Amino acid sequence: MTHSLRIAVADDEPDMRDYFQKSLTRLGHQVVAVAADGRELVEKCRAAAPDLVITDIKMPDLDGIDAAAQLYRERPVPVILVSAYHDPSLIERAEVDHILAYLVKPIKQADLAPAIEAADLRQALEDRKVIERAKGVLMKRANLDEQDAFRRLQKLASEKSRKLVDIAQMVLVAEEAIRP
Repeated sequence: MTHSLRIAVADDEPDMRDYFQKSLTRLGHQVVAVAADGRELVEKCRAAAPDLVITDIKMPDLDGIDAAAQLYRERPVPVILVSAYHDPSLIERAEVDHILAYLVKPIKQADLAPAIEAADLRQALEDRKVIERAKGVLMKRANLDEQDAFRRLQKLASEKSRKLVDIAQMVLVAEEAIRP
């Protein structure tokens, strides 16, 4: 089983929102945000900063795919899309990097667990790439060896009470800002 994730869920059906909350809790995860539409999902994710988002596609106001894209632009977060329809045009719209799985309703807990595990694994790999790139920047800019660059990232993360990947992302943004 994956480690406990902080998950945001969105569905316009109250029964599905309840189902997700109960199932995800049973799987050992924490539901940190629950939304009835895409706009509410975006707002709640800004405040909760979840590790993973599970959202229905067809919702009023802002659909799940557009909400996922908006979230990803603001802060990269993996997304699992859920739909009552197996619609090829929706699947085509959903085929972007941050969409990690597409589940068709009705969803069983046995469907959720492997999708979450795959999403968590893929996110861990993406995080590792970011951290490796940030280490490279520190090695070059601060003339550090690999181990010292990693220790510096860890120290900053600890001092700032942030995730290692968040600090690495900041290093990469700073490098972009000072690069000629």
